Amino acid sequence: MISVIIPTYNESEHIVNTIQALYKKGAVSAISEVLVVDGGSTDNTVQKAAATGAIVIISKKKGRAVQLNYAAAQAKGSILYFLHADTIPPAGFTSDIIQSVQAGYNSGCFLLSFDRNHWFLKANCWFTRFPAVFFRFGDQSLYVTKKDFEKVGGYNEAHRVLEDQEIIKRLKKISRFTIIKKPVLTSARKYVNNGIYKTQGIFFLIYGLYCLGFSQNRLVSTYKKLILEDKM
Repeated sequence: MISVIIPTYNESEHIVNTIQALYKKGAVSAISEVLVVDGGSTDNTVQKAAATGAIVIISKKKGRAVQLNYAAAQAKGSILYFLHADTIPPAGFTSDIIQSVQAGYNSGCFLLSFDRNHWFLKANCWFTRFPAVFFRFGDQSLYVTKKDFEKVGGYNEAHRVLEDQEIIKRLKKISRFTIIKKPVLTSARKYVNNGIYKTQGIFFLIYGLYCLGFSQNRLVSTYKKLILEDKM
């Protein structure tokens, strides 16, 4: 059984569509629960999520890693599936995940696609088929057996950016990781609001600073200065 975990912060525009898509794209019998873990939204994200039948959890702290760990600790499923609030999984995602686990891949993700038709965004998505951690994006979603998630100690809560890449590095050390060759569909809103090329340049900058060993505080402050409509 799969526990779907969605971290939110002011996601009223997308949360209902995402939750409804889960039951349209996947097998209802394979989804044990949908956990929406909220980081203190000031809009009606919580009310909308609850109205869909999702289990809403209020995190004591805001931050994707913190919120995801908090929900994972309460999840009932043997497989955890972490999904962004503005991302739709592909048709048959539950079967794909279960079959991958049965084949010995205890963690993995999907390919990426955006809801905006632009050559540069398509090029970005094309690279997500390669195994290098550099090409892993949180928008691709992440599944992992609860056993392996607990074995690596969950997300590193000191990471407020690049937390997905960091945990994938650790997961790859203890088990096999796979990229399921189907794309999720995620919102390109951040690229649209900030400029497609500019946004990608900012991401490269953040990743470069990360590789050079700059602190998370420095990465977060840089991110917030350069990216509008911060959802961190």
